[in-house]
Amino acid sequence: MKHFAVAAGVVVLIFTSVLVAGAQPNSRAFTFDDLMKVRRVSDPQLSPDGRRIAYTITDVDRSGNRQSTQIYLVASTGGETTQLTTGAQSSTAPRWSPDGRLLAFISDRDGASQIWTLDVESGKLAKVSSISTGADNPLWSPDGKMLAFTSDVYPECDDDDCNRLRDERVAQSKTKAKIADRLLYRHWKTWKEGKRSHVFVVPATGGAARDLTPGDYDAPPFSLGGQIDYAFAPDSTELAYARNTDKVEATSTNGDIFTVAVTGGEPRRITGANRANDLSPVYSRDGRFIAYRAQTKPGFESDRWRLMLYERRTGQSRALTESFDSNVESFGFATDGQRIFFVAAERGRQPIYAVTISSGEVSKVVAQGFNDDVQVAADGSALVFTRQSIARPVEIFRAVANGSGVTQITKTNDALFASVAAPVAEELTWEGAEGAQVHGFVVKPANFSEARKWPLLVLIHGGPQGAFNDSWSYRWNPQVFAGAGYVVLMPNPRGSTGYGQRFVDEVSGDWGGRSFIDIKNGVAKLVANNAYIDRERIAAAGGSYGGYLVNWIEGHNDDPRFRFRTLVSHAGLFNLASMAAATEELWFVDWEFKGRFWDSPELYEKWSPHRFVKNFKTPMLVTHGELDFRVPVGESLQLFTALQLQNVESRLLYFPDEGHWIQKPQNSELWYSTVLDWLGKYLKPDAASTPRARNQRD
Repeated sequence: MKHFAVAAGVVVLIFTSVLVAGAQPNSRAFTFDDLMKVRRVSDPQLSPDGRRIAYTITDVDRSGNRQSTQIYLVASTGGETTQLTTGAQSSTAPRWSPDGRLLAFISDRDGASQIWTLDVESGKLAKVSSISTGADNPLWSPDGKMLAFTSDVYPECDDDDCNRLRDERVAQSKTKAKIADRLLYRHWKTWKEGKRSHVFVVPATGGAARDLTPGDYDAPPFSLGGQIDYAFAPDSTELAYARNTDKVEATSTNGDIFTVAVTGGEPRRITGANRANDLSPVYSRDGRFIAYRAQTKPGFESDRWRLMLYERRTGQSRALTESFDSNVESFGFATDGQRIFFVAAERGRQPIYAVTISSGEVSKVVAQGFNDDVQVAADGSALVFTRQSIARPVEIFRAVANGSGVTQITKTNDALFASVAAPVAEELTWEGAEGAQVHGFVVKPANFSEARKWPLLVLIHGGPQGAFNDSWSYRWNPQVFAGAGYVVLMPNPRGSTGYGQRFVDEVSGDWGGRSFIDIKNGVAKLVANNAYIDRERIAAAGGSYGGYLVNWIEGHNDDPRFRFRTLVSHAGLFNLASMAAATEELWFVDWEFKGRFWDSPELYEKWSPHRFVKNFKTPMLVTHGELDFRVPVGESLQLFTALQLQNVESRLLYFPDEGHWIQKPQNSELWYSTVLDWLGKYLKPDAASTPRARNQRD
């Protein structure tokens, strides 16, 4: 989750470290073991007086197969850090009280996930919420008297006793069958179980929680990216929140902004004219405006996010960034209320921008790095943010409000990276389909030398509307693959974000078309222009849409310029009609293939990898998680069956306890080791001299 906050005396921005980590004289290659040692910094929160930053660090417990998150404190000028929470249970989402005395946070230290407060000076703990269904995403009211939070409840229940009894009956039942009466009955990796997410408020001193968003709708609706989807008015009398009230949520991206009194009552819809998403409300400090993010194309989840401004007095909305050709991600008002700071992708980086409210003029404040989590000090003097790169994981940074004087505040992983080689990514540009300029990153092994031949691993990102950015990752981490001896190419073909909306739009309805050519042309250029690439040892690997393109390559591995020697497909779409019938977010397939597969079958048929099984020859590793409801596991099971029946050398790695992403530490370890073993089997130095697989040129 990303958010902005305003504190007295300093503007705080959070950057993920863009510092380049070059190979040191005695450094060694980066490995999976090192990846698990990385301490994961996140969620920085600037105190109201601007002097301190609360944030979280997540550590991996490999033997326990879990992760643990605790809250830390550091001065906004840097220095020693202090750990504020301990214990076997995680503590997350630290949020400063308006007077800066308390930190509210989420922990399940006594069972269910609840809101607690910590007196930062004395260390005294107090439990705030006691709702049986648990609490998440705490938010202080500006007067400090209450906290808003979300909880998943049964919409027909009027009180917590009803929810508790329903949950107890479910837990005690010998039958684990599930019943559904409507679509979107499961999402990503969990079943809805008849529950809805609602926004509650609870007194800051504890007591009964009040449901501000009753009814059979989720508030807020599910969204990827952006920031929290509810906010208090400056006078603490009103709450703005997002909700989708369309009848069939599985086919709708029509979230709207509502306002409601904190005492409860009838909500008011303020964005009903727009049939696409309106999310992420934030009040201006003077209460005159509500800023929010909006899209304009109903059903298209990857439409450009615009920054909107709603004037509460007139009830009118206007777009501030209509001419800005990139997605507005997290944002927040400047102290004087005349500008809004925000982050947006640009060619693999994420600068910090500011837009002037009166004119809509956009200026770049911090040009370098992949930055996020921007916060502005209450006196307007500074920004705090996170920064990261392919070479370094997230750390917290600070800058003067005009973007100068960028300084690293936390140095959580400096000691680790002093002993390992994590080479900085190089950039590559080439001509893709229809003459378009395509951009990507190349990561080389730490001991790279142009005097020898290297195998090439091409990573393909998901989405398809996504991107490989100059940012850290724990899945498909290029440093792990480069550390294993591969030159890693990370292309951003058609559909990639950060290159303008037209570039994003050109993948829809064309899944195996321009993006496939974009990638092939990038590989061909790298091979042709660099003698150090061994053209006989090239592999492609990807997940989700990246897995789809790997599956497409399996049936179309016939480029005369080079061939992929082996492939790795994770959670890849194989049979587009079966995918469309089993996935949960139906708006996605409806948009990408221009209708339902029974009404508009042409694009489903044209771009479905399963139609080209007779061409399958390239050895392939297939991986998937049973709990993946985005791309149901049957896609990979069908793929593996086809490979086996075609006598193609193949292997299936199946995780019964994972979803779309492989996240548990020991599962991640098995995934990386299996992938690296598979790649090594075909791309190790002597592989080119062994008998060729069926896909190789004669």
